[in-house]
Amino acid sequence: MFTDVKRKIPLINREISWLYFNERVLQEAADKTVPLVERLRFLAIFSSNLDEFYRVRVATLNRLVDINSKTKTMLGFNPRKILNEIKNIVVRLERRFDYLYEQEIIKELEAQKIFIINDQQLNVVRGTYVREYFRKQVLPTLVPIMLEGEDSLKPFPELKDRRIYFIVKLTFRKKVKFALVEIPTKIISRFLILPENNGLKFIILLDDIIRYCLDDLFFIFEYDTVEAYSIQLTRDAELDIDADISEKFVDALMQSLQRRDKGRPMRLLYDSDIPLDTLNHLVSWMRLDSDALIPGGRYHNFKDFIDFPNVGGSSLEYPPMPQLRVNNLDLGRSIFSQMTQRDYLVSLPYQSFDYIVHFLREAAIDPKVKEIDICLYRLAENSSVINALINAAQNGKRVNCLLELKARFDEEANIYWRNRLVEGGVNVNIGVVQYKVHAKICLVTRREKNGLMYYANLATGNFNEKTAKIYCDHSLFTVNPLITKDIKRLFKGLEKQTFHRSYKAIITSPLETRQLLYQLIDDEIEVTKSGRKGYMILKMNSLSDEEMIAKLYEANNAGVTIQLMIRGMCCLVPGQEGFSEHITVRSIVDRYLEHARVWIFGNGGEEKIYLSSADLMTRNIDRRIEVAFPIYDVDIRKEIRDIINIQLRDNTKTREINQMNNNRYIGTKSKIRHRAQEDIYNYLKYKS
Repeated sequence: MFTDVKRKIPLINREISWLYFNERVLQEAADKTVPLVERLRFLAIFSSNLDEFYRVRVATLNRLVDINSKTKTMLGFNPRKILNEIKNIVVRLERRFDYLYEQEIIKELEAQKIFIINDQQLNVVRGTYVREYFRKQVLPTLVPIMLEGEDSLKPFPELKDRRIYFIVKLTFRKKVKFALVEIPTKIISRFLILPENNGLKFIILLDDIIRYCLDDLFFIFEYDTVEAYSIQLTRDAELDIDADISEKFVDALMQSLQRRDKGRPMRLLYDSDIPLDTLNHLVSWMRLDSDALIPGGRYHNFKDFIDFPNVGGSSLEYPPMPQLRVNNLDLGRSIFSQMTQRDYLVSLPYQSFDYIVHFLREAAIDPKVKEIDICLYRLAENSSVINALINAAQNGKRVNCLLELKARFDEEANIYWRNRLVEGGVNVNIGVVQYKVHAKICLVTRREKNGLMYYANLATGNFNEKTAKIYCDHSLFTVNPLITKDIKRLFKGLEKQTFHRSYKAIITSPLETRQLLYQLIDDEIEVTKSGRKGYMILKMNSLSDEEMIAKLYEANNAGVTIQLMIRGMCCLVPGQEGFSEHITVRSIVDRYLEHARVWIFGNGGEEKIYLSSADLMTRNIDRRIEVAFPIYDVDIRKEIRDIINIQLRDNTKTREINQMNNNRYIGTKSKIRHRAQEDIYNYLKYKS
């Protein structure tokens, strides 16, 4: 933890806080009440998260270190010191990861008669099966690169970002040769299910298939011993492009994406059993800084375990939770006609994303629909949303799509979708010069008897049917003119790359979120000063904006009760005298990813409830296009409040974020167990 020298408020560094979030993911892998295959998947999520962390956050810190000696003064912290702390935490978490996999999960799988075996554990029959598979499927994809001595003029090969390689050591009469082999996980499954034997099930990893067959790969060499050790390089994934939103921008983005695989090395994860001489050769060849070296286990790129084959039956995975219908919203009837009667809320993933797709498909074929405006950030691989928009354009509707090309790690996919949309007749705006467009909004304009009528969908998450099955989000259908007229005005501004203030209902970034949130907080301060109960409940993914944290500390010192629910990083320090005695912070990590942003303000007894696309991070408040929208419908307000209350009651999957950063579970001694995600599902099931 550090204290900002300018503001003198307690803060925890955002990168360190994020690592504590990823530790909560690792806790799920350690939780013996979580089904066994799901625990493997949490290990995979932890690993994937950490890769992205190094590609972006550690890369940024390294850039800051390189800038100049005044960086510490400008930032309020020493980036080099934070990098050292990151490495210490990551090494500790990697050790915990290896222990969970090797000493707990593997053994529990074996108790279920499922064996993940390595190359040393193959008998003759299974060895023959593996070798035949290797020769037919794997060998044609392998191209070993023989490595020259350190003084060679031949450059060391460029390792691709996040790919697994073997550094192979061949020894013959004390003479050593080295080779590099890429593990072809992009084209061959990481897992091979071997034939059962007496009810016992066996799985071998692609890595060990190659280890077992190294003699087939290096048959032309004489050697006494051959050894293979896995390595994985994580590179700087930040893109260097000019902010020129034009056709040239697309070309520049594509060129920058091609350079991403050759970005500066951030982390070399290596098998901790690797001989020292081999590691030293690698470090010398690759000119790596010692800070980039992270010892790990036998297997890297563990994110592949997301697709670990369940050969042991349904008990090893979460029981299915079939998606529920929304009460009184009928997919067999016109969504538009039902929206004119009342607002509707879809709570994902408990309820189906089909309602949003149905809304777009109806707009695509309804003769009365004249125009569709939509903001898109991340899309599913086979996007029904894109198909509906193209269908609408081909049916003569004017379709205006603001597609954010700079959505990190989705840039290439979004360029593809941009081309598809343009070919389909959709008007595509590829972004706003200074800002990412992160709002999740759609507006359908329909010509009716009394003139133009607007139908809106506003959400906390993306128009993405894949993530809608695993992310907890809210999506609102409304024809409320206060909201729809604001959205129309916003879309007109985005088309002209101008931003408006003074909306009637919505709160937007970059111009007004900070100002209006401060006003809402000030209102709670005034309520408290008048002798009434001032309170707020804020749910989000991340809280890191220092000025917003200072404002929350100000409200705390005025006596306002503040309950925060934050899944990811939280730079605010709760429970500190003089700053945050009245602030509690909870974090739920469970089966689904908590993604909704919900703001509740007591407002002297007449609660105000907003849903938002924005986290309370500086980028979301000041440098993105975001939309927060009020909930006016009484029934929906109650539903959101009930869901929040259920989450506040959780004593099974909730951790406390506190000054010690120990991720302590809340309510572990309670006799009655409350698990929010199960309880919300049952609550919505009863309502439907």
